[in-house]
Amino acid sequence: MTASVPGARRAALVFIFVTVLIDVLSFGLIIPVLPPLIKQFAGGDTEHAAYWIAAFGTTFAAIQFVCAPIQGALSDRFGRRPVILLSCLGLGLDFIFMALANTLPWLFVGRVISGITSASFSTANAYIADVTAPEDRAKSFGMIGAAFGLGFIVGPVIGGQLGYYDARLPFWFAAGLALLNFLYGLFVLPESLPPERRSPKFDWSHANPVGSLMLLKRYPQVFGLAAVVLIANLAHYVYPSVFVLFADYQYGWHEKQVGYVLGVVGVLSVIVNAVLVGRAVKSLGERRTLLLGLGCGAVGFMIYGFADVGWLFLVGLPISALWAMAAPATQALITRQVGADVQGRVQGALMSLISLAGIVGPSLFAVSFGYFVGKSSPVHLPGVPWFIASALLLLGLAIAWRYARVQSAPSNVIAAETA
Repeated sequence: MTASVPGARRAALVFIFVTVLIDVLSFGLIIPVLPPLIKQFAGGDTEHAAYWIAAFGTTFAAIQFVCAPIQGALSDRFGRRPVILLSCLGLGLDFIFMALANTLPWLFVGRVISGITSASFSTANAYIADVTAPEDRAKSFGMIGAAFGLGFIVGPVIGGQLGYYDARLPFWFAAGLALLNFLYGLFVLPESLPPERRSPKFDWSHANPVGSLMLLKRYPQVFGLAAVVLIANLAHYVYPSVFVLFADYQYGWHEKQVGYVLGVVGVLSVIVNAVLVGRAVKSLGERRTLLLGLGCGAVGFMIYGFADVGWLFLVGLPISALWAMAAPATQALITRQVGADVQGRVQGALMSLISLAGIVGPSLFAVSFGYFVGKSSPVHLPGVPWFIASALLLLGLAIAWRYARVQSAPSNVIAAETA
């Protein structure tokens, strides 16, 4: 069964949206309870727990760096449906595993498995490229961005409420969501990639992260835009790396205030992705939408860096929120450059870049923040992580200015190149 008729395609897109939403929601559910659980296993030692939390985050990103291109290559060879369904099933079983883990090493093993099973975002992106026309892809990718935003708004709120009663409840709830999603997809999700459009073989040179990144070099337009993806995602890690520390140090904001601000960020992200992306691309085109998004992000981060009072930081929120237009525009431009038989591998390579940013970003921003608020710093500059993020987005803007072009390569040429 393939998503070949409009009704089937709509149902498939709804499922992909729900899949991404549930994946993000399930991870959002455990955000409030995972650090306290790690601290509990570490004997209540905050310093020891911090080292483990750093290890959890870096390992999770490293595992995704390795596994995303493998899933993408598997989906190019065997189809999108089995890869997505197995990922949903594995994620649900893994949350059960973590709910039952009674030692820190076993919880760590569960987090490793999460990194493997949650690498399906690359396949979800390839699925969207399969079932939507090129001119509609930016809007569809924007809906995926909205799913991310919505999941990170709702997930931590529910997880915090459940965790108040039992730290294991959010894991069980996340497992239930993932397994229900698997059953839903088993009956609803059609295959989007017919056999005649699949890659003729599973190529390990494209399934390993280095090989998948080398694949990008075949397409100069894609390679340049992939650099934008890497830089933009590296800049994005300023939020999870230093926001809480920065807000407490600079403004005296605690958990409640930080939660409200993150909620506003999530709401603005949903509005931009669900409402503004499609309209911006329709009126401005994908290239100018990408450039506008990167420029707004750079300006917003600059405002954060200079904001010495809380209200000025809040002024930057709606400006930086417009940066969310850049990601779906970039994805739409990239999908135009390659044929269906390599969409999964290209999306897997992009997910590897995102994971690579997750390995580098936390240290870059956390270390710079710690240094410039410390006694050994030659200048007191707590906003330096935001300045670094702003500079990264300006670099991405310069690269996008050169490489962001609407240009489609004939699918038969792409197939010949990859045969």
